[in-house]
This record gives sequence, C-alpha cells and structure tokens, in this order.
Amino acid sequence: MLFGREQMGLLSIIRKIKRKEKEIRILMVGLDNSGKTTIVLRINGEDTSVVSPTLGFNIKTITYQKYTLNIWDVGGQKTIRSYWRNYFEQTDGLVWVVDSSDLRRLDDCKMELDNLLKEERLSGSSLLILANKQDIKGALTPEEIAKVLNLEAMDKTRHWEIVGCSAYTGDGLLEGFDWLVQDIASRIYVLD
Repeated sequence: MLFGREQMGLLSIIRKIKRKEKEIRILMVGLDNSGKTTIVLRINGEDTSVVSPTLGFNIKTITYQKYTLNIWDVGGQKTIRSYWRNYFEQTDGLVWVVDSSDLRRLDDCKMELDNLLKEERLSGSSLLILANKQDIKGALTPEEIAKVLNLEAMDKTRHWEIVGCSAYTGDGLLEGFDWLVQDIASRIYVLD
C-alpha cells in the first residue's frame, strides 16, 4: 500500500507548489469557429486581426490579478473533439464558448457540452459559459443560450455562470474571467 501513500505525498507536494505560485489551469473548449482563440488573444492584449482555426491546441500563460492562468485553448473541429479528453486532468476551470449567432449548430453545441459535463475528471471544475458574438445582429442573448443548453438542469453541485461577450470588441470577457478566477480561487486557495 506504500504506492498509494507515495502518490498522495506527491499530490500534496504538487498542491503546495500550485498554491505558492497561485496557478490556475483553465480548459477552453467549444465548437469550431466559436471564438476561443480570439478570446484568449483579446484577454492577453494581442492582435486578433488574423486568427486561423486551431488544429490541436495552444497554451497561453497569462498573469491575471494575482494568479497565473494556464489557458489550454483546444481546437473544436468535429475531428478533434474526441481528443478533448486528453486535456481534462487537473482542470480547475472550464470555459465553454458558444457562437451565439450560429443558430444551426446549437443542438450540436448542447450535445457536446452535455458530454463534457459527464466527465468525472471535470466534475470539480468551475464552468464559465461565454455566449460569444453578442455584437452580431440576430445573436441569441445569454438567457436564450442558457435555455437552449438547459443549464438549469445541470448538477446542482457544479459552480457555473453564463456571460454574454464579444471577442471582437472585448465586451464581457473580463466580467466572465473575474467570476471564473474568483470561483476557482475560493475553492483552491481557501486560506488567502
């Protein structure tokens, strides 16, 4: 049984290191073309004029408030979605990005989110839903998106928030990330 104790020892060391450095691991997923990469670039103050589809993943480390956010921005094409599970380990926060103007794919969006939320390795992570592209005429409101995704039926132990935003203008992004970081910090860094 020594193995189990050694493993627990290692986990507590990792937790202590994580606590000291105030690191937060965020997994950013959603269907392709929902705006994940543009959101990450916008939050980091980078150029968003030329963004191509993410094939695989990008990792961005951002200092946000007093925390270091490691954001895993994973491609959303149908062919890549089966690989999402490779990124679930030790995820503190999950950001699900929805293209609020892509009405044709909302059922697909709901199905993929439902599948993600069944994942045991993500059960403790805070969930931020970004209803992106609010600047586009005809986009559904965050309330309408919440209805389509049936968020009220979600497991009551899950901490979640939905925020309308625009990766293009930057509106709503800080509000969403402020909520996410605070929610995660209140769980991980209890004694702050």
